[in-house]
Amino acid sequence: MGERSGARDACGGSAVARVAGLILVTGLAACSQSSTPRPVARVDQRAPAVQRASAVQPETGVSSSPRVFAERDPIPKGGGTYKLGIPYKVADRWYFPAEDHAYDRSGQASWYGRDFHGRKTANGEIYDMNALTAAHTTLPLPSYAYVTNLDNGRTILVRINDRGPYVHNRMIDLSRTAARALGSEGAGLARVRVRYAGRAPLDGNDYYERQFLARQPWSMMAGRAGGGGRMGLTR
Repeated sequence: MGERSGARDACGGSAVARVAGLILVTGLAACSQSSTPRPVARVDQRAPAVQRASAVQPETGVSSSPRVFAERDPIPKGGGTYKLGIPYKVADRWYFPAEDHAYDRSGQASWYGRDFHGRKTANGEIYDMNALTAAHTTLPLPSYAYVTNLDNGRTILVRINDRGPYVHNRMIDLSRTAARALGSEGAGLARVRVRYAGRAPLDGNDYYERQFLARQPWSMMAGRAGGGGRMGLTR
């Protein structure tokens, strides 16, 4: 079935895999730091393979950002900057970032996982496939959004900290854990409704996302299906 259950190829490069291209297009540089700084040089000396980069995605013409943390490394929360950005173009299509408090749209969601874990996101945070995060083409970074799976009625709260997706009119790219919570990990794709819920803190505090998920009546069932307790409360 593959890492992204078909979504990996279909997404045309995840949000993280588009950071380098976005920097070229928008002129926005990202930096990453955490409450427990871990110099990249130190990581390089310990594990040179950590700085491996992905190939250019043919659908978008952009490549992934460097991997700065290995899969087994603890991923720092937050550490990025608030970013909205100017209009930018990817794969012959223009995107217009905006803080739209009335944003409420339906479309298709994909997800991204291990291949992009430990890489920088568009606002300088580090992508953690085990966190309740997502990528969006225009909403502020970082910000909150409610995502509802229109096929099963599940709703979660995610932290948007990345840009994308950019192919097949997909509207949001979920982390692996977010897709698992929504019940779309196996299928790879899902019909979803996305509602903007306001700006998120820069420190990466995920209390609200995890508590919202814990309050959902289906979260215990989903957690057991994944081999753990309530979804989002196992880390």
